[in-house]
Formats: sequence, C-alpha cells, structure tokens
Amino acid sequence: MSLRDKFSARRDDPERAPMPDTRRDEYKQLKEHMHLKLLDQFDLGVLETLPPDLLRQEIASAIDRLLAQEPAPVSAVERRMLVRDIQHEMLGFGPIELLMADPSVSDILVNAHDQIYVERRGRLELTDVSFTDDKHLMRIIDKIVSLVGRRIDESSPMVDARLPDGSRVNAVIPPIALDGPMMSIRRFAHIPLKMENLVEDTRSLTPEMAEMLRGLGQAKVNMLISGGTGAGKTTLLNILSGFIPASERLVTIEDAAELQLQQPHVVRLETRPMNIEGKGEITARALVKNALRMRPDRIIIGEVRGAEAVDMLQAMNTGHEGSLTTIHANTPRDAISRLENMIGMANLNLPHKAARQQIASAITVVIQALRLTDGQRKITSIQEITGLEGEVITMQEIFAFHQTGVDAKGKIVGHFQATGIRPRFAERLQAFGISLPDRMFDPSRRYS
Repeated sequence: MSLRDKFSARRDDPERAPMPDTRRDEYKQLKEHMHLKLLDQFDLGVLETLPPDLLRQEIASAIDRLLAQEPAPVSAVERRMLVRDIQHEMLGFGPIELLMADPSVSDILVNAHDQIYVERRGRLELTDVSFTDDKHLMRIIDKIVSLVGRRIDESSPMVDARLPDGSRVNAVIPPIALDGPMMSIRRFAHIPLKMENLVEDTRSLTPEMAEMLRGLGQAKVNMLISGGTGAGKTTLLNILSGFIPASERLVTIEDAAELQLQQPHVVRLETRPMNIEGKGEITARALVKNALRMRPDRIIIGEVRGAEAVDMLQAMNTGHEGSLTTIHANTPRDAISRLENMIGMANLNLPHKAARQQIASAITVVIQALRLTDGQRKITSIQEITGLEGEVITMQEIFAFHQTGVDAKGKIVGHFQATGIRPRFAERLQAFGISLPDRMFDPSRRYS
C-alpha cells in the first residue's frame, strides 16, 4: 500500500495542500529514514559551500535516487512532500518552516513537540504542525541558538536568540520546562509597517495622532513607549525611528536585535549572556555606557528593563535628545513607576525625589500601546510629562482611546478623542518648523 493510500493526500501543490498527518508513524518513519540516509551520503563540509538553490536541487535528486530503492511505491505528490520536509530539516527549521513562510502568522508558540499555536490577526490558533518528538524539537532549538553563538543546556536552560530574518526567539528546556522543550518566536516583518498602515489598515490611531508623533520624532523629543506583550511596542518604535533625519547617527541597543531602522548611519549593539564558565556577560547597562563614547545623536534601546535605565535617562538629559525606548507597563503612570524602580536597581541610593526629577527632565512623552481582547492593537493614550510638583511627576493626557462596548461579533467598539489640552511641547515643535493646528486638539472630534 502506498503512502497516498494511507494518508489520502490531495493531488495538488503540497505547499498549498494541508500538511500530511505527520503524527502517523508511517510518514514519520519514512521521513526519518530518508533523512538519515541523506546524512550518510552527503559530505556536510562540502554542502556548506554550495549555494542554497543548488543545495536544494542536490537534496531533491538524492531523495529521488533513494525513493527508487524503496519497496513501497510513492506518488508524485508524496515525493514532493518528502522533498519539501527534508529540505526544511536540512536547510531550515524543520516543521515550522511552513509557518515561517506564512505572512499572516505573527507569533509561533511551541508548547510541546506536538502542540504548536500561531497568532493570526491577534488571535491564537492551534495548528496541525508537529515535531517528531522532544529530541527533534531540541535539535531545531540547538540549531537556532548556535547561529547567534549562544547555547542552551541543563546548566543554562533559557535563551534569547534571533533567526536570520530578525525574528525573536525564546526557548526554555528541562529541568525548568516541566513538559519538555518549549519555544516562542515573535515574527519579524519582512516589509516594515509604516504609520499609514497603523492609521488606515489597523486603525491603531488617528491621522492627527500620527501627525503629532511624526513631529515629535523630527523635533528630537524623548519618548517612552509603554505596553504589554504583543501590544505593538517594537512595531511603533520602528515606525517612529523612521521620522529621524537621515543625517543623524543612531546607536541601537537590544537583547536580541530586531529593530528595522532605515537610516544609513546606524550602529547596532546586542547584549551577550555569560558563557559556560559564568564569564563574558555584556549587559544592556554596559552597552549604554559604551554607546555614550560612540558619538551618537540618538540612542534607541529596544526595551529598558533594569539598571540601564539610569544611564539611559542621563543620556537623554545630556545632549542625546530624541532618544527612544520601550517598557512593559499597563498604563503611562505604571511606566513611570517601573522606571523609578529600575533606577533603584542601579544601587545608587538616590532619594525618590532625585530619581523622579531625572525621569521628569529626561522623558517628555509616554505613548501607551494596548492589545485589546479581540486582538486589535490601539494607541490608547498619549501623555506629556509636564514636570515635578513636590515629589509627584505630573502628566497630562493629549489623546485617548475610549472603549464604549463590544459588538455582536465580539469586536471592541470605541473611539479616539483629544482631551482639549494643547501640549507644552508644541512650542518645541514650532522651533523645528512643525506646526500643530488647534483643530488637532478639539475634543468634539471623535474617530472610531
């Protein structure tokens, strides 16, 4: 009996056809058998020197020869499936290659070797894709982390890494992962989103809000983007960085490089974990300090999460205006509180008032991003830090998103609205030749 009879595969292009049920022992066994035979036949050292296209052809030809030796007949569709899957194993990242090729997938979440979820349009979906077993999943994880010179084992069971396309990867393995290896992939957009996409396609903000943010980027105003996981903080950071003039020198600092800056003069730095001997760690704080010696016009930190907050604020206060960063927080006020806590992590023993003075002097605008329960991503608040009164940082909201209900399909309904307050930074924008018309801040105008 052929594999076709066992799997009832559709006779069309396997790239568009549903994946065969890889949980079936027959398909797994044949694929593993072919893969091992290929590894025995090929000189891996020679393979690494071949161009990818030629290597794919060599793999396809070798599989043809091996299948001719198999006692059970294999149909043309089944052969193409085997070629595709084995090419993905040898040249890519195995079963998740098909998910990586799907532009509608924003996140890939591997909970176990046989349970893989994806996020599409803000919603999680269980897929029929699976790895053969935990060892198979571990091989792919090892392959990913080794590409960026990192490691994962029992002594270091967590790792952050990135794929060649810039997608961010986090992997966790036993003993801290109780049910076997797990992996999360945050996809990297091949075509970076622009502000027009947020305004017209996703309706994440209004044209007036976009116009103001464009001006803030051009006028070298320090901004903090706040939000939860998956709220679109990095996407917004990328977009805002696009408003920076091409003549400026930018230094980026990230744990796993994923920013897509379009300027010609960009220097990218990435943190490094300690090695197996517990040495060699390069922290974000060390990179911020070093960046100050690299003559940057602006410093862009992918995410501030520790003691580097002190050096970042000092940089913002000492000639590196227009710097940008993101922070995990649920509201703009929470973002300020988290920054204050991070200053405490630097062990400088600063009084609370001095720490708050640093924050109030350094940061001008806090932008709150939120992923709603229906998967929509919105800029729910833009607030200006106006100073310090006593020991309290004062803030005023310029724009806000107000949720008014949920429709029959479960979609959040609401509107954007200006508060009627004209921000103080309007004068700075005016000095850069950027005018904010009064109509922009009219609270009677609402946008759904």
